[in-house]
Amino acid sequence: MADLPDKTRVLIIGGGIVGCSVAYHLTKLGWSDVVLLEQGRLSCGTTWHAAGLVGQLRATQNQTELAKYTRDLYIGLEEETGQATGYRSTGSISVARTPEREEELKRQSGMAAAFGVEVERLSLDEAKAKAPLLHTDDLVAAYFIPSDGMTNPTDTTQALARGARNGGAKIIETIKVSGILTANGRAIGAETDQGRIEAEVVVVCAGMWTRDLCAPLGVDVPLHAAEHYYIVTRPMEGVVRNQPVLRDMDGYIYIKEEVGGLLLGGFEPNAKPWGMDGIPDGFEFQALPEDWDQFEVFMNTGLERIPALAEAEIRQLFVGPESFTPDNRYILGEAPSLRKLYIAAGFNSIGIQSAGGAGKALAEWIVEDEPTMDLAELDIRRFHRAERNRAYLFDRTKESLGLLYAMHWPYFQPTTGRGARRSPFHDRLDRSGACFGVAMGWERPMWFADRGQSQEYTYNWGRTSWFDNWAREHMATREGVALFDMSSFAKFRLEGPDAEAILQDVCTCDVAIAPGDVRYTQWLNKNGGIEADLTISRLDGDTFLVVTGAAAATRDFVWLKKHIGDRRAVATDVTAGLSSLGLMGPKSRDALQAMCDEDISDNALPYRSTMDIEIGYAPVRAVRISYMGELGYELYVSTEFAQHVFDRMTAVGEDFDLRLAGYHAMDSLRQEKGFRHWGHDIGIEDNPFEAGLGFAIDWGADFIGREALEPRRGQPMTRRLVQFQLSDPEARIYHDEPISRDGIRVGYTTSASYGHALGASVGMGYVTCDDAVTKDWIESGAWTIEVASETCPATAQLAGFYDPKGARMRG
Repeated sequence: MADLPDKTRVLIIGGGIVGCSVAYHLTKLGWSDVVLLEQGRLSCGTTWHAAGLVGQLRATQNQTELAKYTRDLYIGLEEETGQATGYRSTGSISVARTPEREEELKRQSGMAAAFGVEVERLSLDEAKAKAPLLHTDDLVAAYFIPSDGMTNPTDTTQALARGARNGGAKIIETIKVSGILTANGRAIGAETDQGRIEAEVVVVCAGMWTRDLCAPLGVDVPLHAAEHYYIVTRPMEGVVRNQPVLRDMDGYIYIKEEVGGLLLGGFEPNAKPWGMDGIPDGFEFQALPEDWDQFEVFMNTGLERIPALAEAEIRQLFVGPESFTPDNRYILGEAPSLRKLYIAAGFNSIGIQSAGGAGKALAEWIVEDEPTMDLAELDIRRFHRAERNRAYLFDRTKESLGLLYAMHWPYFQPTTGRGARRSPFHDRLDRSGACFGVAMGWERPMWFADRGQSQEYTYNWGRTSWFDNWAREHMATREGVALFDMSSFAKFRLEGPDAEAILQDVCTCDVAIAPGDVRYTQWLNKNGGIEADLTISRLDGDTFLVVTGAAAATRDFVWLKKHIGDRRAVATDVTAGLSSLGLMGPKSRDALQAMCDEDISDNALPYRSTMDIEIGYAPVRAVRISYMGELGYELYVSTEFAQHVFDRMTAVGEDFDLRLAGYHAMDSLRQEKGFRHWGHDIGIEDNPFEAGLGFAIDWGADFIGREALEPRRGQPMTRRLVQFQLSDPEARIYHDEPISRDGIRVGYTTSASYGHALGASVGMGYVTCDDAVTKDWIESGAWTIEVASETCPATAQLAGFYDPKGARMRG
């Protein structure tokens, strides 16, 4: 029987490498009153059978920073703790079988340079010299990251555990948590098979058990286990000790040296979910039954890459479960619906290379009661309740595992787990040729096909088959009038006597506005970082409508509710009941006037105002505002009237050549205008001054974050968000491309699109200068952006390239 204390400051559930990392880093921050509970033995769930690869380059800068920290931690962990980790600096080689894959690797190498990771392009002979059994005749390129490595997962877990114990943490094995205890909206401990333990903070790092452990609490943790396969051979002639890890993503495989032999595993396009009926009791250091049919795709491509495998003696085919999330990004953060419950789970087969950084980031979050770096792409608040659905996760997991090594095309859309969350306009949009994408589970029209054209995506690094469709929708908005389905945008209704006071606390603008007024604003954290970017409309004396992006729905609603506290106001998510259409373009006023009897002239409905109108038989709220940089209106209608309004608008719109438009056009329009997108161009590490949003601050208001911003007011900035337009109309930028001034790298792009009205790619990115990023400094430099290893000249400026003074949308 373990010596279970009655209470602790922090209780960690799960003794895999992630749980031990959280414990280790909490003690490094001075929190020694930490208890970690493991139902079996440390590392017995998923950690023990991981391949142990330690790569650094991830999809975003902060994920890469966490992976780089993990590598650095592992290198010194043995010396610090006295526990061997088995870490080896081997480097890694990624190979390309096709020009398209080489383009991806070229772009990744540019992104790596921007993120501080060294990547070298090798000749195929050089690649073969590093891995002599590598077959290269069918390859077109190879890229080498010299600082990658590999480690022993179990030994590294034990080293982190020893470090945690050295810092005062208590680790108890063979103790099972049966439930998490809650009171007054927060976690307060856990019930175990050996008694109850109270805690100020509870951290769930239980891997594939996490979803079911948290579900009774109403906490949605969308992950599902899947079978992961690899073979291990006996020693083979020609294998070099500590040779680089090989990744052949076109063949879905990775290969590493293992005691003179090879370990070959991969990520197949049609994966095999596991654990649909629950995880068996006592599942500890267990493998799953062999399935050679499922492994066949890896065997075939492995033989193509390493022909010597045909003569190798296979020691074992290993099959073990690992948990995957719907978007292939792991889950960190405080549960949206339960204070002091933190989650670290769903590591998508990269738990070893992520554990050090993830443990550090979550430990800092716990200690500071807020994240210390921008973790939005990992934050549990990025999900919707429906994504915990078992059937959805089962279907999506079949695809998501394979997407790790699939081509990472621009604009890629998953094909599984689709079709459930639709706007009322879906069928009408579908009949009109919509090709749908997905965001927060919503089916959204991305572009519209012509008659006889397929309504499906084709992908390319350059011009796609639907490029002209997108261009026509974009130009219809610039020159005529277009209609957008904006129903996926999140809508919150805040009402009550204290509603204004609450919004005064969280908004950078002054919300003491008259009914019918609309404001664009940010919500900041105490450090002045941007937590949200949205609009506020005052409907009447005590009622406001908050509108934000679909992807930010959960986190923004949680932020709003958190700041209500015990004040007299109620926040309601009315997204499902309030559909929305965007009528945008220079002809939008004429078209809308033909659809309603109310006076919507500039005097009656000026920019940043709202009024009630009627379209057909339906009451509609018209908000005059635009995310596309043209005269336009967002129209909100109760869902039961939505189809009627759509039909009336499209019928009347024929007289104005109204065109249906999708989200690709919305994005390219806002890029030309220089409008920011939260989660790409702005986030919690960016302040409004750097982001060029100082105009949205009302210094007469006393808002959260003001104290941090005040000393920076009017001061020179060494970092700023700048707009870019490429000189070459054929070059394409998307995000994370290195930006250089006079040949010196000074930043990277945050987002980009093709500016159809400008005839070239446009985007934005943060650049830095030790003295100051000023207008003169920008205009006096020669700017280039690296695109797939090619240097492309660009024009840089602070304002957007299209209508920089905003005259068109105010006209």
